[in-house]
Amino acid sequence: MYAETEEKPRQVADEVAERIERLILDGVLKAGQALPSERRLTEKLGVSRTALREGLKLLRAREIIHTSQGKGSFVAQISKVDAGPLMHLFNSQPRTLYDLLEVRSLLEAESARLAAIRGTEADFIMIRRRYDEMVAAQGSATDTTTHAHLDHAFHLAICEASHNPVLVHTLQSLTDLLLGSVFACVNNLYHREPEKRQIDRQHTRLFNAVTGRQAELARKAAADHVDSVRQSLSDIEQEEQRLVRATLRLEGWT
Repeated sequence: MYAETEEKPRQVADEVAERIERLILDGVLKAGQALPSERRLTEKLGVSRTALREGLKLLRAREIIHTSQGKGSFVAQISKVDAGPLMHLFNSQPRTLYDLLEVRSLLEAESARLAAIRGTEADFIMIRRRYDEMVAAQGSATDTTTHAHLDHAFHLAICEASHNPVLVHTLQSLTDLLLGSVFACVNNLYHREPEKRQIDRQHTRLFNAVTGRQAELARKAAADHVDSVRQSLSDIEQEEQRLVRATLRLEGWT
């Protein structure tokens, strides 16, 4: 009898931990986000407060969540890799930017294709919100940092609609690096009117293809967008190098 009494709470705690892990994996609870109150969690999960606390204890032991005294429990940064060395390479070796854009092209193209196939109406509402926020900022004096975050949030919303947790967490683990590529795009292209108009058209094409459930068009729109950005940045770099060489010749350095 005693063994059965001990076993049941342990099984319920395992179930609680598993259900919260699924919420994290599915992106319902995001890294760094505070968990709802104990009362809210017990209501949503339909378990006792004792079972909930035992489940949270398991998650703390697995380092899935962490608790701060007086502040509550938070989802750990489980998907965030140590990007320090990569960020150093990115900053010191500009060629890394083009490698990263290649990765973005591959991952975001597949994200868009899957989003068009698997996305729910709720997903499309979120994508529209991020798209509308991005469009609303286009005609304003919004700073480049805000532009970059809005751009990144739009692409991330599409990725989340793919309903592939591994793909979502892979992209989230590269957030710092991906934002770096978006900053490069915003800083170098947004003040150039032809390039800016082209990026706006590409975002619209991607939005329409995903929400219109046109999978192949969505895949192509995402790939074409990132590939176009990569080519534009390369063209600017070559133009600047030609200007430097011409200036050096003019000044008699060669």
